[in-house]
Amino acid sequence: MNSSEYDKLDRVEDRMWWFAAVQANLLMAARRCSFEKLGLPILDAGCGTGGFLTRLAREFCERPVFGLDFDSQACTRAASKSAQPVCVGSVNELPFADAAFAAIFSADVLCHEGVDEDRALRHFYRSLAPNGCLILNLPAYRWLLSRHDVAVSNSRRYTTTGLRRLLKAVGFRPVYISYWNTVLLPLMVITRKLGRQAHHAVSDVRLYPRSVEIPCRAAMAVEAALLQRGLRLPFGGSILAIAAKEGRRD
Repeated sequence: MNSSEYDKLDRVEDRMWWFAAVQANLLMAARRCSFEKLGLPILDAGCGTGGFLTRLAREFCERPVFGLDFDSQACTRAASKSAQPVCVGSVNELPFADAAFAAIFSADVLCHEGVDEDRALRHFYRSLAPNGCLILNLPAYRWLLSRHDVAVSNSRRYTTTGLRRLLKAVGFRPVYISYWNTVLLPLMVITRKLGRQAHHAVSDVRLYPRSVEIPCRAAMAVEAALLQRGLRLPFGGSILAIAAKEGRRD
């Protein structure tokens, strides 16, 4: 992403409804996994300016939590915000040993231009310990590509079927894959595809008035409750996925 998008991310990721929903869903997904008994570190691959990395460090305070991002300035901000170790690197070539992590989280990274999704997934698989978990959030539907995606350097969006196929191709066992941001999908279509478009690429990352923020948070809370019960939503603007690297069973 360009520096202006990182600036916006740094300012709003602790206050905007969207990031609150993404982080809550990722942590909810983590609670469905059994990686904690592995006793190994956790990686936030593509940690940006550190909002979710900070949440991970609080949630899993008993173990090391690492961050990685391609942008050196974002890494500096993430390390300062989270007080966790953060390194500069690419998901295309993770600079970590084999089987180093119990879990890898990656939110809206595989979709970026410059990321080789197959290569990145193979590095995630290599860097996970047997019985470790990969937890992903990704944007849905290629037809929904818009000026928002251009602004945040997204070059692809996904379907649950396509993502399941990608995960299986590198050896992962998909455990749970569902769409989410279902309630607000019609609004996304209107604003991103049918509404008047800006002459330059601009993202939807910004603070909204309480009249928008509160209903959006309420809608996401309802969806989170459904996801927590194990339901799979049939459509939505984003995808949440859990995949396991299967290992030896004692």
